[in-house]
Amino acid sequence: MLRTYFPLILLSLMALGCQSESKSDKPSEEAVTILPAKEGFLAEVDGDSVGLYYLEHPAGIRASVTNFGARLVSLWVKDEAGAWTDVALGFNTLAEYQKNGGFYGATVGRYGNRIAKGQFVIDGQTYQAPINNEPNSLHGGPKGFFGVVWQVSQPDPQSLVFTYLSPDGDMGYPGNLQVKVTYTLTADPGLQIDYEASTDAPTVVNLTNHAYWNLNGEGSGTINDHLLLIPAANITPVD
Repeated sequence: MLRTYFPLILLSLMALGCQSESKSDKPSEEAVTILPAKEGFLAEVDGDSVGLYYLEHPAGIRASVTNFGARLVSLWVKDEAGAWTDVALGFNTLAEYQKNGGFYGATVGRYGNRIAKGQFVIDGQTYQAPINNEPNSLHGGPKGFFGVVWQVSQPDPQSLVFTYLSPDGDMGYPGNLQVKVTYTLTADPGLQIDYEASTDAPTVVNLTNHAYWNLNGEGSGTINDHLLLIPAANITPVD
């Protein structure tokens, strides 16, 4: 199982992304759990129903997630003065994500990052993924996991479970790949994302989340005064 964990101590040092002004201004405490409005996400994509789902933990953290791309839409935390701040960049409606949103907050797959020339070899056979970031294939291709509708269930107020079956040949990748992504709010308080995947044939898979952060609150300016800490044992070098 692959696990991504964002405790607030890490969020306080982490800022990846640019300015966004599309979501609503910071609401009052009473309004936090109803923004962005569910109505902006109630639609169908390729015949599948899309919705917006909410998580809340009494430790003081709230989130909204849509099953379009299994993506994080907002993450509300309290600043040092006790005021609620949405630190995740995003949009208020499904239509905005379809038009402009790309990878904002999305689950990325089958393969996060670039595959040079879209080609990879498994057991001596060369596979071709579509080129969508010339000359490479980026984040699973033009219709990767960020652009599909996931099945969703909510076992408790702090957790959401998203599942998706990527069929053999999807975006050029071999094997039927069953994927499960679980969002959980924790008592730290923090946001934890767990990834699971199983396949019936050798394939490549590299799942991640593509959230952008502004710890001052989205739409509040640049992140040029932020410090970033990634406690990683390994890195992927450019080229």
